[in-house]
Amino acid sequence: MDKKEFFAALAAMEEQRGIPKESLAEKIAEAIVVAARKDFGGREIVSCVIDTEKEIFSVWARKEIVEEVEDRFCQITKEEAAKIDPKSVEQGFVDIPLDPKKFGRVVAQNSKNNFRQGVRDVERGQTLAEFQSKTKELVTAVVQRVDPKTGNASLTIGTKEATLPRAEQVPDEVLKEGDHIKVYIVDVKETERGPRVMLSRTHPGLVKRLFETEVPEIFDGIIEIKSVSRQAGSRTKLAVYSADEEIDAVGACIGQRGARVNKIVEELNGEKIDIVKYSEDPTLFISEALSPAKVLTVEIESEEPKVCHVTVPDAQLSLAIGNKGQNVRLAAKLTGWKIDIRPESGYYGEDE
Repeated sequence: MDKKEFFAALAAMEEQRGIPKESLAEKIAEAIVVAARKDFGGREIVSCVIDTEKEIFSVWARKEIVEEVEDRFCQITKEEAAKIDPKSVEQGFVDIPLDPKKFGRVVAQNSKNNFRQGVRDVERGQTLAEFQSKTKELVTAVVQRVDPKTGNASLTIGTKEATLPRAEQVPDEVLKEGDHIKVYIVDVKETERGPRVMLSRTHPGLVKRLFETEVPEIFDGIIEIKSVSRQAGSRTKLAVYSADEEIDAVGACIGQRGARVNKIVEELNGEKIDIVKYSEDPTLFISEALSPAKVLTVEIESEEPKVCHVTVPDAQLSLAIGNKGQNVRLAAKLTGWKIDIRPESGYYGEDE
C-alpha cells in the first residue's frame, strides 16, 4: 500500500467506524513504535509521525554518535552516521529512516495487534463519552435482533451498539428486527469489559422525556412535570404544574382533541395516561391523583409518615382502587402519600 492509498484507507475507516482519522493515525503510530522498538533491544529510540493533513508518514530511530560503540542498539560511530547524514556529526545524534514495508513479519503482526487494541480503546472511550452525554435522555434506536432465549434486544443507537434487557422492555410488547423505538438511557458505567449502557422502555423518565418532546411548554419551562408514576404497558400518572395561572397545564399536555397525549400513547402501544394538576395542598393533589375517580374528602392522619384517609362515593370505590389496586398504588407513588380509601357509606377494610 503506497502513501496515498494509506491515507485514503484512513479516511474510509473514519467514515465507516466513526473514529477520527487523526485518532486512527495516532494509534497506528503508537503501534509501529511499540513493535519496531523490539528490533532495537526495546530501547526508546524509535519515533513515528503520521500527519493526516499534510499526508506525512515517517518512521525513524535516533542513535547517539560516539567514538566507540558500547550499545549497538542506540549508538553509532561517526563514520556510519556520516554515511546517513553528513551534518549529523555536529548534532551528536543521527536519525535513521525506517521503512515500515521492510519490517519483519513479527514486527508487522505486533503492529497490527497493537493497532487493533488501540482502536478498541478509542471506540470504548467514544462509546462511553457519547452515552454519558445522553444519560437521562431519550434516544431513537433500531432493533437489530431479539434473542429468542433471553428476550434481550440488540439495538443500534447511531453507530453504537447496546442491549435492551427483557426486564426493561414493556410487558407484552413485541419487538421485531428493523423496528425504530424510543429508549431511555438510565445510566452508563465503565467496566472491565467496556462501557455498560443501561437502557429502559419501562422507566418513568421515558414518559417524562416524551412529554418534553411533544409539549413545547414543558421544554420551554412554562409547564413543569412534578412527578411521574408508571406501571409500564398499562398505566402512567403524570402531575404537571405551571406558575402562570393563565396556563392550563393539563390541557396543554393533552393538546387539541388529545393530539399531543395521543402521540405518546401511540409510542407506548396504548398505555393509558392520566394527566393531573399538581398542588402544594396535599388534599387537592391526592384528590387529583386518584383521577378518574371522584373524591369526597381527604383526611390527613399524619405528616410523618405521610398517611391519609380518602372517602369516595360507593359507586366510585372500585374505580378509585383500580384493577388489582393499580389506581391507588400509582396515586400513592405520584404523591408520596400512603392512601387508605373508604366508601361513603361506611368503613371498608378497617385496620384490625
